[in-house]
Formats: sequence, structure tokens, C-alpha cells
Amino acid sequence: MAIAYWIVAGLLALFYFYAGTLKVIRSREQLRPMMAWVDRVPLPALRALGTVEILGAAGLILPPLTGTTPWLAPTAAIGLVLLQAGAIPVHLTGGDRRITLNVALTATAALTAWLATGL
Repeated sequence: MAIAYWIVAGLLALFYFYAGTLKVIRSREQLRPMMAWVDRVPLPALRALGTVEILGAAGLILPPLTGTTPWLAPTAAIGLVLLQAGAIPVHLTGGDRRITLNVALTATAALTAWLATGL
């Protein structure tokens, strides 16, 4: 079960670290081709979302790696589930019906939360 956790959590953390970093450092114009919804969100909120994604990625990896506060890993995964639960309505209300990635990320984060309980 630990191997499955590291594979799933590692991939999820890579995705969120990359996406979060883009939201933190890139301009709205640079993000627009990848994320059609960026014009509907204030820039400080966009930066905050990126920061939350980076922290979530760190929360998936660092606690199990260091062996300290193991409850943070499932907490981070649940936080990412909640993040995607908020992202899906944002996509749907903006007329963007491409939520397949959001649903997949929700399921992967939920699986990661479950796998983290067995660490």
C-alpha cells in the first residue's frame, strides 16, 4: 500500500506543484491559453489558489517522507479534493464544460487520502 501511495501521491504532487507554480509566477495573459477561467477570478485569488496547490503538493510528500505529523498527508489530499470540488462549478458556470481533468483530479486526490490512512 505504501508503494501505491508514493506513486499516486507523487504524480498528484507533481501536477499540483507545476500548476500552482504557474498560477503564482505567470501573468494572466500567459495563463489564458491554458486556463480559460482566469479572467473571471481576481488576480490575488488566482495567486492564492496557486499557493494552496503548492502547499497541498508539499503536504502530500513531506510528512510521510520525514515521518513527522503523518496526519497532514490525508489532510492535504482531502484539501485537494475540496479544491477540485470548488473548481468544477467555476468551470461549469463559465460555460467551460471541460471538467474531465477536474473529476480525475478529484478521484485521484480521494484515492490518495485513502492510501495515506494506511501509511
